[in-house]
Amino acid sequence: MALLLKNAHVIDPQVGLNETCEILIRDGVIVEVGHDLTMAKGVERDLGGKIVVPGLVDIHVHLRDPGQEYKEDIESGTRAAAHGGFTDVCCMPNTNPIIDTGAIVEYVRSKAAKVGKCRVHVSGACTKGEKGEALAEMGDMVAHGAVMFTDDGRGVQDSGMMRRVMDYAVQFGKAVSSHCQDEGLVGTGQINEGATSTLLGLQGWPTAGEEIQIGRDIELSKLTGCPIHIQHLSSAHGLDLVRRGRADGARVTCEVTPHHMF
Repeated sequence: MALLLKNAHVIDPQVGLNETCEILIRDGVIVEVGHDLTMAKGVERDLGGKIVVPGLVDIHVHLRDPGQEYKEDIESGTRAAAHGGFTDVCCMPNTNPIIDTGAIVEYVRSKAAKVGKCRVHVSGACTKGEKGEALAEMGDMVAHGAVMFTDDGRGVQDSGMMRRVMDYAVQFGKAVSSHCQDEGLVGTGQINEGATSTLLGLQGWPTAGEEIQIGRDIELSKLTGCPIHIQHLSSAHGLDLVRRGRADGARVTCEVTPHHMF
């Protein structure tokens, strides 16, 4: 079956495309993008006023399976992703049990292959049970398809352990995604520390509790050569640390989301 999409605003930064044009699709595959395209037989759709982009990728999602399916599951999470234009998602390992062995990675990948509505990539935990005390079975998880490592939901508190995690990850050609949170400073903090937290009577969370680990993990990335991704960055100084690290040669990226800032 052929499908011709007309008058779409097509954006693809990889090829420098940002204009209104047409897209010809045959049997589910894009075969041509251009102007004044024709087809002998098929369906035409007018996408005037709509934007078409390559499939989006979200590298930080929570599919909650195994063990927390009352919050979300692989089918519902990937259905929502596909509905929003996401063709690939990477799920976090802070499930129950924690994704810290090859067997659990295999379980998630196998289930996603059966019920998933988009491609699912699985991240494995850095440490067993995300407790920060002993390395998780990183090699075994890589052998079963883990694409990166993170103790999402908890920062790895011990600097020596974090270095060891990066030393192993770089040997497997994988990145480490860091939940930057110094628990000694953050404690039971609920919102950013300041006048508002005082007025509301809520436990404050100083930005230093995030920034100290951002700086530490960037330095460890430079030491080990391991790519590092800073999760849910929420302060201006934290962003400055990432910029400075990149300028110094660190392989560091970051993510920013409104619900972590406001």
